[in-house]
Amino acid sequence: MRLDQFLKLSRVIKRRSQAKELCDHGVVKVNGQPAKPSKSVKPGDVVEIDTISRYFKFRILEVPNSKNVSKKKARELVEILVDRKKDIRDIIDLI
Repeated sequence: MRLDQFLKLSRVIKRRSQAKELCDHGVVKVNGQPAKPSKSVKPGDVVEIDTISRYFKFRILEVPNSKNVSKKKARELVEILVDRKKDIRDIIDLI
């Protein structure tokens, strides 16, 4: 399954277009490498999303076969490793 589709179906990101945009800007990495939206993902892959306000890292446990996933099932698709909101001081340090 494509990375942008997976991010939307797993409800990590609300819209596929937003997932595509984040991938295009190099914010999303799969197994430590910047990933394009069309990258194929599989169980065991580690995905990192590093935006200005949040750092989110998770492992893919399952890739759904269908295009529709229930909210409960979406939570079971990933194992959250790190979910950290960035403090304003972290942002200032980057500047």
